[in-house]
Amino acid sequence: RLLTLDQLARASRLVCALELERQRDPQRWGAWPFEIGLWVGRGGTPNRMGRKNDKRSDTARAKVRAYKRDPRHAASPIPLESCPWCGERFQPESFHLLPDDDAPTDLRVSCLNRRCDFSRGRFLPVVAVDEPIYRRLPAFIIGTVDKFAALPWEGRAGVLLGGADRHGRDASDAEGFFGPAEPKGGVALDRPLPPPDLVIQDELHLISGPLGTMVGLYETAVEALARRGKVRPKLVASTATVRRADHQVQALYGRDDTRVFPPPGPSRADDFFAVLDREQPGRRYVGVAAPGRNAKVIMRRTALALMGAAQRQWKLAASSGASPNPADPYMTLLTYFGSLRDLGGARRIFEEEIQNTLKSIGRRFRLAPPHRFFTDRTRFNEVVELTSRVSTGEIAQARARLGRTFDAKDRVDVALATNMISVGLDIPRLGLMVVNGQPKSHAEYIQSTSRVGRRADAPGLVVTLYNLFKPRDRSHWERFRHYHETFYAWVEGSSVTPFSARALDRGLAGALVALARHRDPKLTPAYGAQHIKAVRSSLESQVKDVFHDRVDAHPLAVPADRAPLQQDVRGRIGKLFDAWEGITDHFTQLGEVLHYQPWEGDAKVHLLRDPLDDDLPVSKLRLFRVNRSLRDVEPAVQLRIVDFYSGENR
Repeated sequence: RLLTLDQLARASRLVCALELERQRDPQRWGAWPFEIGLWVGRGGTPNRMGRKNDKRSDTARAKVRAYKRDPRHAASPIPLESCPWCGERFQPESFHLLPDDDAPTDLRVSCLNRRCDFSRGRFLPVVAVDEPIYRRLPAFIIGTVDKFAALPWEGRAGVLLGGADRHGRDASDAEGFFGPAEPKGGVALDRPLPPPDLVIQDELHLISGPLGTMVGLYETAVEALARRGKVRPKLVASTATVRRADHQVQALYGRDDTRVFPPPGPSRADDFFAVLDREQPGRRYVGVAAPGRNAKVIMRRTALALMGAAQRQWKLAASSGASPNPADPYMTLLTYFGSLRDLGGARRIFEEEIQNTLKSIGRRFRLAPPHRFFTDRTRFNEVVELTSRVSTGEIAQARARLGRTFDAKDRVDVALATNMISVGLDIPRLGLMVVNGQPKSHAEYIQSTSRVGRRADAPGLVVTLYNLFKPRDRSHWERFRHYHETFYAWVEGSSVTPFSARALDRGLAGALVALARHRDPKLTPAYGAQHIKAVRSSLESQVKDVFHDRVDAHPLAVPADRAPLQQDVRGRIGKLFDAWEGITDHFTQLGEVLHYQPWEGDAKVHLLRDPLDDDLPVSKLRLFRVNRSLRDVEPAVQLRIVDFYSGENR
């Protein structure tokens, strides 16, 4: 449920191996292929195929055509940039829109390496667009928890949690499966396809705070839809820095039977699964503080010293003929910032001041040759940024460049990053990092600094810059050694409160519609919102029981609050059903059919509303303001510029 490029490549390689085995023995493994699906936001993969007259730039058709026109500057249509089976880099000819470019229904990828098993007309088992994912139902799906927000909006998404009961009739029909969202397609299966059996949640410690709170609320609907009787999916979660994991798991998933793997052994140095290596050097932390100096001056001088000294060591190793050069891991400076504002100011300093000073740093600090610490760095490539404001394609290119040695033409001298690097940046080459200020979270500090020194022969060096005018930085500076010797003991417990009053205000409507829409087949189609009155008598009690049981399993600091909270949740659910039915009656009297959203079918009136939608023909519709992202827990603010001379709004 957490997408990183490395995980994606490894998982795709596994599925490729499974598919080749199936092709060798289809009698044993069946006629339907093993495939992997990428179910993520439109920033990572296109969510829709697109048509000829579609003007949007984020569809699969638009991305493929843009990449074929200008492959050097346009981003790859999918996060994968090379064949997961043989490593051959994808070219524009690798992407195929089927059956044609004008009205495609699928995006397939092939390898151009003639010796690869997935070339010459054989496509890779990768499905990267939402529309074909709902049709093909891959056996292995990599997605993000943020995608749960699509469940109330998208009727076809429910088939990923079970419920597909029909398949395509013949070659003229769309290949794949059909669920309740498309009641007229396909031929009935003997029984509906089962829901997922195994769920793997990577980086569990990130599912906390506002995101974890919304995920915990939506997990109530997800688990109820994925149940088979009393059997729930097996859940495996991995994390490196977490405290009170049992409490977090219970708040997120309503499960109190957490088991830790690998189990603790008789010795911390050797627990059978891992052995502590005391021979190889580890990661070294250095703190820098300069009272009375500007924080930007400290960063500038620290970066100059590190980069100039690394350049000297590179020159010395190169003159001695060492190959590979042992100084290479320290030739790229990875810098961490707690905010985009700080990063933006530092980028100008690196691109102007530091770049120019490095070209003559050896001459500026004139010491005798045996004692010279710095060497001029005459060539300085553009600064690379790893932040949320950079596109997925640019991030993939930056990651690839970070893995290249310093003597490569497109090397990286400096990479500026925010907390995006805390997960998924597994580049063993990196060995040098500067942290600007103590991060707010101890887990964040541990995770981000562990991006360097991941190779035994290249120990990491982390330099943390402290601003002594900030109480938090001063506290860590004064206890620097003790803190770094024990910082795993300082990791905070994760905060997940899915049934707090404000969380219910923001997310209960979305979770309720998701559960109701995919629980009853009559409600699943685009126009199914109109039928709430016919199914309410049986459905409402089921929904209330699902949320009642989840509240019963939720950890509370005061057990006496459980009964009032259950009563409050049941009351909120009843109020939402009353409003839903009242909205339906209002539009029925006007001769309109209520849909879920305006982009499904021929909707004229719709139930779900965006947080900033103020065009509400019925006041009760304000109860169904549902976010399209679990990260956006607060409504955004629109900024409007008014020209007082012309009176125009921009």
